[in-house]
Amino acid sequence: MTLHDSIAFVEDAARAEADAAHDALMTAETSFDGERAIARRLGARVQGDMAVFGFWTPELLDARVPSGDIFLEILRPVEPLDLTRAHQTMQFQRAWVPVIRQEAHCFTAVRGLRAGNRERIGDFYALAWRDAEDRWHRVLDPLAMSLPFGAMAPAELYDVAAMQAARGDRAYFQALKGAAPHKFGPPVNILQIHVPTATAGGTLASLTRHYQRLAERVARDLPLEPADQLFLGYEAVQLLPVEPTTVYEAGPEFWEETEGDSDSLTVSLLRPDTTNWGYDVVISGMSTVNPVLLETGRPDELVDLAEVLHNFPGKPKQLILDVVFGHADNQGLRALNGHFFAGPNMYGQNLDYQNPAVRAILLEMQRRKVDFGADGVRVDGAQDFKLWDAAAQEMRHDDAYLQSMADIVQNVAGTEYRPWFIFEDGRPWPEEDWELSSTYRSVIDSQRDADVFQWGPLTFAHNTPFLYTFWLSKYWRIQEMVATGANWISGTSNHDTLRRGTQVNPKLNVNTRLGRTRMEILDKAYDNPAVHVLTYVAMPGVPMDFLNAMARASWGFIRNQDDRYGVKVVAEEAISLKWQVDEYSYSVPGSFRRLKELGFETREELARFMEFLPALVEVTEYNLEEIARLLNASEPPLAGPEFSVATLKEIARAWMDDMHEYCNIANSLPSLDADQAAFCLELRNFRRARPWLRDNYGPSDRFGYLQPIRGRTVFTSLRHGPGGEQVFAVAHMEGKQTEEIDPLTLPVPGVQGTGWRLALRTPSIGADYMGGPITLKDSMALVYVRGG
Repeated sequence: MTLHDSIAFVEDAARAEADAAHDALMTAETSFDGERAIARRLGARVQGDMAVFGFWTPELLDARVPSGDIFLEILRPVEPLDLTRAHQTMQFQRAWVPVIRQEAHCFTAVRGLRAGNRERIGDFYALAWRDAEDRWHRVLDPLAMSLPFGAMAPAELYDVAAMQAARGDRAYFQALKGAAPHKFGPPVNILQIHVPTATAGGTLASLTRHYQRLAERVARDLPLEPADQLFLGYEAVQLLPVEPTTVYEAGPEFWEETEGDSDSLTVSLLRPDTTNWGYDVVISGMSTVNPVLLETGRPDELVDLAEVLHNFPGKPKQLILDVVFGHADNQGLRALNGHFFAGPNMYGQNLDYQNPAVRAILLEMQRRKVDFGADGVRVDGAQDFKLWDAAAQEMRHDDAYLQSMADIVQNVAGTEYRPWFIFEDGRPWPEEDWELSSTYRSVIDSQRDADVFQWGPLTFAHNTPFLYTFWLSKYWRIQEMVATGANWISGTSNHDTLRRGTQVNPKLNVNTRLGRTRMEILDKAYDNPAVHVLTYVAMPGVPMDFLNAMARASWGFIRNQDDRYGVKVVAEEAISLKWQVDEYSYSVPGSFRRLKELGFETREELARFMEFLPALVEVTEYNLEEIARLLNASEPPLAGPEFSVATLKEIARAWMDDMHEYCNIANSLPSLDADQAAFCLELRNFRRARPWLRDNYGPSDRFGYLQPIRGRTVFTSLRHGPGGEQVFAVAHMEGKQTEEIDPLTLPVPGVQGTGWRLALRTPSIGADYMGGPITLKDSMALVYVRGG
């Protein structure tokens, strides 16, 4: 039986979809309202024994394509398809289904299709149209819910309703059900995680198994090792973006068609294996999960993680998704029609938020993604959401769109709710004076909700706590934080700050008291016990830690798909070699194996090449042929292959892939400091027991530093909580040691009197210290409590 024989076009259902779209456009108050109603019908959904499809296709109007030349293309694998295989060549049956066209939209309905689920692979689909020369063109589904071979390939029909019905955290959501949509508020603290480097497996499934193990150990009150403590004490987990990213610019394609006719198609299939930190998105496919992160190829893995977090013993953990809708990589031009875009920007392409259909589809993508079960949403680069004001002849921020993002009502397990929102917004970034002029409150002040959050000034990108005078130079920002930081994300370690730290010239005035080597200095700067005390005890807001920093693992700009600028990116990252890789780390068998195979057998050989590369990129204005010629002419000769444009690109790819493996925290877990891990967990639990520490400072609270400075920066903080509890902290941030002091006799108004008890001491302060005179050194801190 052919595929055509086993499926049937359901014309009445298709026409009903088209009529509903027509009615929405005719009767809605605004065109945007109409497009939002239509967006709910776009993509593919399973309705009983029928599948319904909708596409927004303004490009077909542009090309004046007749309706008779537009079809839904269905592809069904002839043999069982295994999504866990690295490579396979598969034959597909192909069928063509008519569509009903309604202006810029196309709809159809089909019986007999196979919908994918956790146990089986579904049929693949795309819209297809034929031009006057009988050439076929595809329109991919930007709202697809399963993309096993990435955003540049046909989508899989997926039974999302069945996935939702089977979720194991239904009781968690149903307990929140009320007459009005539930509104999630902020957690006490957040752990930020990059899925591919968070476990040895590098997938959502392996991260879920890790949390399952932690849950079991916590429930049974079993001993916790430092590697366990690293993940505990957090009320929320925030994942770096899990949307489909760019693919390899120069190939290979994950879906490569080799031959076919109207009834069949042969395809060479590669399991997606790109390396990316998640922010290089093409927008298409944002509703689903990046297949690179899926061990099984099933998007259910994201639901599985939500289940484990929501059912965690003691108290559920929130899941926060990081979404990127402020820009698209240039590859987005391959995946989406041109009406989605408003012109190029520094990242690739601006999106056309003024187009009602684009605006509606982006919001619908977000709604479907968060319906995987997220409690919160972090919006990347909110300052990038802009539109052209023709009247004023200038670009302005689209704060109305940001409000629309926060207004979306989700529905999981029959419970309607609105997630908690975090916006990263450093406007007027990228203007040169943004670090001085940004208030970090633009979205907070413009939104209706009182619990909208932004990244605070110490959380934003340019953060170098390992350079002398950093803390006093940022004191004016810290004063802002204690006064107005209740709705800020606080902390100094995240995916941006740690990366920026690795790009600092090590010849600057580095705080050598942090460690004996550059690696130790960088590690301790972003996992510093005194900084943690500042964040968790002294600062308002919601603290966020980055897993790689807390594990003292490496981190960098991770992206191996870039063929055109890959060598330039590696040249910019070259300085990180000085901060993150020493001779021993490089020599470990299995580490940097690709670079070693290319001839860089030692770190010294690689370091010499990395000294040349950035300089040549600059002086040649990134002329790869000239760079290769000059490298080959070096005396004495450089290690590595004979340099050419091709081998330079191969080296760049090897660096990205090797660094990606090197950054996995599994490499650093055996060397975790048990005392540091235990202290950080104790500190997180201290904050969780005192949620009032999130509040801004009151009239009786005090924050300051010891004066005269005398070559050191020592912060003091006194805070007052409910029931009369007081918390007093002293943190030595940098510089020379103090003279012998008794912290409880420092001239801080309100500290005087008795009744204080020592609650926390940083690991370098001996356990025998219970109070009294002490000499504080760099990275030491003490926390006292009284009353309550």
